[in-house]
Order: sequence, then structure tokens, then C-alpha cells
Amino acid sequence: MGSDALLSIIVFVAVYVFIAFEWINKAIAALLGVMALLILGVMDEHAAASFIDFETIMLLIGMMGIVAVLKKTGFFALITVRIAKLTGGQPLRILILFCAVTAVISAFLDNVTTVLIMVPIIIELTRGMGLDPRIYVVALAMASNLGGTATLVGDPPNIIIGSKVGLTFNQFAGYLFIPVVLSTVAVIGYFLASNRDSFKSIDGDLTKLFSVQLLVEKIEYDFFNVKIDRMFLIKSIICLGVTLLLFVTQTVTGLSPGVVALTVAMILFIITRMEIEHILLEIEWSTLLFFAGLFILVGAMEQKGVIEWLARNIFLQAGNNPYVMTLMVLWVSGIASGFIDNIPFTITMIPIVQMMLVQHPVPHNILWWALALGACLGGNLTMIGASANIISAGLLKKHGHEISFGEYTRRSAPGAVLSLFISSIVLMAYLWVVR
Repeated sequence: MGSDALLSIIVFVAVYVFIAFEWINKAIAALLGVMALLILGVMDEHAAASFIDFETIMLLIGMMGIVAVLKKTGFFALITVRIAKLTGGQPLRILILFCAVTAVISAFLDNVTTVLIMVPIIIELTRGMGLDPRIYVVALAMASNLGGTATLVGDPPNIIIGSKVGLTFNQFAGYLFIPVVLSTVAVIGYFLASNRDSFKSIDGDLTKLFSVQLLVEKIEYDFFNVKIDRMFLIKSIICLGVTLLLFVTQTVTGLSPGVVALTVAMILFIITRMEIEHILLEIEWSTLLFFAGLFILVGAMEQKGVIEWLARNIFLQAGNNPYVMTLMVLWVSGIASGFIDNIPFTITMIPIVQMMLVQHPVPHNILWWALALGACLGGNLTMIGASANIISAGLLKKHGHEISFGEYTRRSAPGAVLSLFISSIVLMAYLWVVR
């Protein structure tokens, strides 16, 4: 490798270290890395701009905008109050209903937003009943990551893979629905089996039943104390429905998800007459800049031959057996994503998987599903594996229930390994059927 290749590796590793230890904001770290490459002459600004995947950026801006409007309408408040009522204060129902609804919402909307809404409610409910909220919060964070794995728009790694490779919303849902559902059921079952005492019925405890009733009434009052504009809510839900419909019919319309999401978001801003400045504040610009910076850093390594070297000397050594290749991509992605940010890892892995497919084609995009499942489900291994985990742990601390890295990992890792094992079986079955 030449000097430019070595410089691109050094800068990329340095950015990774700054991100991993949270020494500076991750967007600043990524952009500083880009500036370093420009100053060192590894590439020029025109080449840097060409590496950015604007389809991914458009999709993220559009979905963030739609979610921002939905938050203003009271849509999430409406859902959480209904769930709280349906649980009847029963610990088992709280776990199953909150996890199930969180997984479904996270399949279509940002899972960080989902846990920000759901976690405070589940903490208030369980704490008021004298239960340990940490069990429920870890399970809910895992459910958000599991649900986000199921669709093209559910988790950033899927958005990146779909945009870079050209896979559709229907393809993601068609292949990932089964492993995600099976994994979600298995993870909920694991929490039930390993924490039996926390899910005992309170039917015979009149004091707890009365306490739960008061809690639900308080939650309902807190959320509905603010007046909800029903027309505002209806317009937002219709726009979300149109977005999902256009995602599903992508093969018919020919419209890319990025174009759909951004167009519908702009229409939603107009018909709801919201102050655009307020909505723009809700969009995570630092995340978008982080993505742009990473696309450039990885693009530079790809241009300088680093990615090809990694592919040939590590991943292509697995041989041409599709079963071995699939399991290698799944488990390497899963374990790595438990400890490092799955976004830069996914961006780095995409050109490597592309080279693997050139050398040894694997049918029906199985390697891409292995990468998606590994990158998303592996985030459940540790507290730092996914943004939803970090946010959930922060909310626990805010409510006086701090959870350490070790305890979080002890509760989450077995479920994460179980989900990766289930994904392995499903992917092997896919391969056996298509070959």
C-alpha cells in the first residue's frame, strides 16, 4: 500500500478512537478526519463530495422531518396512554405490550425517538409498582433495535445498505421479517424465563392495583393536558401512510425512498403550516454530518485500495462456501457492532461484501441480509452497541435507577446472541431453499 493508503487508515482509526471514547462529538470527529485528508492531499474536495451517498442523506432528512411533526401532534402520547391502559398494571402485560409496540413503531420510525417516548412511561409504571424498571427498560431497548432491523427505514445500517446496493423496502421486509419476529419472541421469552419473580400477577394485591390505576390516570393527564389538534394529527398520519405505501410500491413507481421521504416531509410541512424553524431544530443535523463524513473517509480508503486489501486478506480467505461466507459476515458484523458504532462499520463493510460477491456470488442478496442482521442485532450485545441503548440507560439514570455497563451487558448479551443464532438458522434455511 502507498503512503496515501496508510494516511487514510491512520485518519480513519483516529476518528474511530475519538468516537469510541467520546472525546469529542462524533460529527466533529468525522469531519475533522475529512479535513485532515484534504490538508494532507490524500484527495481533493471534489472527490470528497462525490463519495457522499445523498440518497441516504435525503431519506434520513425526510424521515426525521416526518417524525418531528408526528411528535408535535401527540401521536406518540396517544399510543403510550393506550398501552398503559391495556396493561392493567400486570407486569407480564407491561413487558409484552410495550416491547411489541416498540418493535413495530421502530420498524418504521426512528428507534431513538421511540425509546425517548416509551422508556419514561415504563419506568413510571414499574417503579410505582415496586418493580425493578431496569429489566423492562433493557428489554424495551432491545425490542427497538430488533424492530428497526425489519425494514429499510428502521435502522441506519439498513438505510445505508439499501441505498448503496439498491435494495427495496419490500425486499428488506420480505427477508428480514421472519428472523426479526422469531428473535423478538425469543428475546421476550428469555426475559420472562430469566426474571420470573419480576412478572408475578398483582391480581390479589388491591393496594398495587389501586396504585397502578392512579399511575395510569396520572400518565393520561400528563400527556393529554396539552390540547391535541385532531386535524393536525390526521394529516400527519395520512402523510406517514402515503410514505409507507410509496415505499412498498417502489418497484411500480420507480421512486427511490429518499425522494419519497423528503417530498412527503415537505408536503407535510406545508399542509400542517408548522413553523419550519421549529421543525428544523428537531432534525439531527449532527447525525447527518456524521454520515457525510464517514462516507468520505471510507470512500477515500476504497479509492486508495485499503478496502480491497482487507477483503482479499481477511474475508475472501473464507473460501467460496456460501454457508461459511454468510455466517462469517453475520457473526463478524454482530460481534463488532456490539462494541463499535454500527454505522461506520456498515459503511466499511459494504465494499468488502461487494468484492466477496464478485469473487463468489451468493444468490438472493443473502450476504446483504447477513450484514443487516449482524450490524443491527449486534447492537444489543452491550450498552454502547446502539444509540437506543445509550439513551435508555441515560433515562434510567435520570429517574434514579443507574445501570452499569456490566449489568446492562449481563442482561442484554444472552438475548443478542440468541437473536444472532436464530438469524443464522434462518439464513441457512434461505440458502438451502434457493440453491
